[in-house]
Amino acid sequence: MMSVSAKNLNTSYHFIFLILLFISQGIASGQTADTPWWSRNNLRVIQTNLPAFTAERIEPKAFVDQLVEASANTLIINAGGIMAFYPTALPYHYRNPYATDTLLGEIIDRCHAQGIRVIVRVDFSRLHKSVFEAHPDWCYLSNKGERMFNDDIYVVSINAPYVQEKSFEIVSEIMDRFPIDGIFLNMPGYQTNNAYIGKYYGIDHNPYDQKRFKAFSGMDLPEKEDTQDPVFKKYQAFKQMTLDDWAQRLHKLVKTKNPAVAICTYTDQYVDIIRHESQSNTSLPYWPYNASDNVSNAMGSYPSHIISNASIQQISFQSRFNSVGPEEVRIRLYENIANGSGLDISMMGEFNNNTDPRNFPIIRSIYQFHKTHEPYYGNYRSTAKVLILSPSLWAHGAEGEEYRGIQLMLKETHIPFDVMEYRRPHAQTERLGQYKVIIIPGIPSLDSLDLHALSVAVKKGTRLFATGAAFSHHPAFLKAQFGASLTTINHDAAGNYLQVDDSSIFKTLGGQQMIHLAYPMPLYTFSSSVSNYLPILSKGRPGPPEIVGGHEPIGHQALAINTVEKQKNALLVPAIGRHYYLKGYEQHKAIFLNTLSAIYPAAQSLLKTDAPERVEMIWKQYARNDDANHLVDFQAEGHILHLINLTGFSGNTYFKPNDLHGINLDIALAEKPTGVHLLKANQALDYSWKDGRIRFTVPTLSDYEAVVIKNNSRENDVK
Repeated sequence: MMSVSAKNLNTSYHFIFLILLFISQGIASGQTADTPWWSRNNLRVIQTNLPAFTAERIEPKAFVDQLVEASANTLIINAGGIMAFYPTALPYHYRNPYATDTLLGEIIDRCHAQGIRVIVRVDFSRLHKSVFEAHPDWCYLSNKGERMFNDDIYVVSINAPYVQEKSFEIVSEIMDRFPIDGIFLNMPGYQTNNAYIGKYYGIDHNPYDQKRFKAFSGMDLPEKEDTQDPVFKKYQAFKQMTLDDWAQRLHKLVKTKNPAVAICTYTDQYVDIIRHESQSNTSLPYWPYNASDNVSNAMGSYPSHIISNASIQQISFQSRFNSVGPEEVRIRLYENIANGSGLDISMMGEFNNNTDPRNFPIIRSIYQFHKTHEPYYGNYRSTAKVLILSPSLWAHGAEGEEYRGIQLMLKETHIPFDVMEYRRPHAQTERLGQYKVIIIPGIPSLDSLDLHALSVAVKKGTRLFATGAAFSHHPAFLKAQFGASLTTINHDAAGNYLQVDDSSIFKTLGGQQMIHLAYPMPLYTFSSSVSNYLPILSKGRPGPPEIVGGHEPIGHQALAINTVEKQKNALLVPAIGRHYYLKGYEQHKAIFLNTLSAIYPAAQSLLKTDAPERVEMIWKQYARNDDANHLVDFQAEGHILHLINLTGFSGNTYFKPNDLHGINLDIALAEKPTGVHLLKANQALDYSWKDGRIRFTVPTLSDYEAVVIKNNSRENDVK
């Protein structure tokens, strides 16, 4: 119960802040639906994931002062769901016993007085044991009768009353009590695995799920997750339907109560801000381009949304109170803003009394840099000529390795590219025409609408470059675009070789005649009109040196180049990206790049540089990101080249990068610039421009630099 003194303090406090809140309404939470505050795409988010016990020691003024010192403009903080961080009146909403009555309200008020928006975190994936004991039917139940829980927190059933009814009452209570700016929905979706302990439980068989699935399909719930089972396929459609239905109803509730409140979560339907996460690597090889991957993938797939990619500080769920290293955080944050997102940090606890403060100086430095140079960030357009289709927004498994390997080869060669999820081409058909090459990394099945969009793009002059088992579920498409007919889907290629048979295409292999293979791949026969290369050699004789050999052609080739609509499409049969991602053998990269050049000769000439491979370069058109400019149609004011120094990345550790000097750039640029300057070094740069190319030298690169190339007089107003 709230004490008398606490009530008086709460009342007095709100009177003190009344005027400040009134003044800051336009800054903090008073935007209209026509100009939502998040549309500026200038987020500098700090998420404080607060363990229950830390609420007892939080002093709101010091808490908010630290956010101000870090140049944050958005806070995400615990509010409800698993436990309420305020005095809830709902009997099924377990209250954090350590949180004072005034804690959440005072933090929100102080944030608003400083122009910091507040997004409250709610998590409806779990509930407290006391609620479970009163309503066990609200919670997950496996087909073996098991419950999924961590200590005294139980996983819920999505189709039970807690999610379907009570979650809306919790959101309503929070919105009625606090002038929030947004709601972050943590861990939405069906759960089969307890991620916190790494234990698999299976499909939820709660009676509410059984009843709703029966009404949807006329079937009983599937016993296991089997993508070949028609019942499970129906269950997947059921899951999507129920999630969309819940999200739509929540969206209606929130926007009816206040359209200026942003909805933020990890999905794209009925949300304003799509959240993504750069997490600690759980297996080798480490992926240093994680933030670039996440942001470019999400922004390329859903360009009408704002993307916020969180740098998750914790090492793992089991090691929450240790953070990843400062240099890894630095790379993530620079990759975020270089690719067009804002800044986002998710930490355990708060700045004060933190068990691992090593990253705080870097966070403060980069957040302050972004605040100072905000006009140059968050309002970009890509001019890339290469597009990669991703297997998902959260790529994993063999398809994820193929996808990452393709990115890695392009990154190291400094070829600009964009990313789009493989289910999105049909939604962006006009944009596809921007690209000279679309790379499909081993994705076997696409929707018919997306296949049609790719076919139309080919007719308009775009080339397709498929690798591995890409399109293997679509024999007609394979035949039409690549002249290929599948004979074997999963040939074990370990021990096979590729015979290098054409030096006019494979120009950078240095006379090497055989390239090893390691992973399963399909085998094809090709039409007589198709140019095919790289005969596949048999495994030969394994054993000691004295007896090895016997590698002979098996009658299949690894590369087909087919002319379609006067353009060349390529099918590179091995999982070439996976080979390079896991093995790092440069000849696999050479085969990929030589093939790319064979169908698109200009690929490696768009951006030329002598920079090391571990300097990431991101090339964008920009327009100023300010109040006047972000609501009008994009009008490019120049280009910006971001250089991120990854030379400190050793493979499984991030050290301080080596300072680099005298990096030469030669970039295709049609319009003569009016000036060039370095953003971080704050200095003008000499350059030359001739015959549609700009040339300049970056004198020093420590961790990051941005080269601003102006071609519009409006740019002169930017300070």
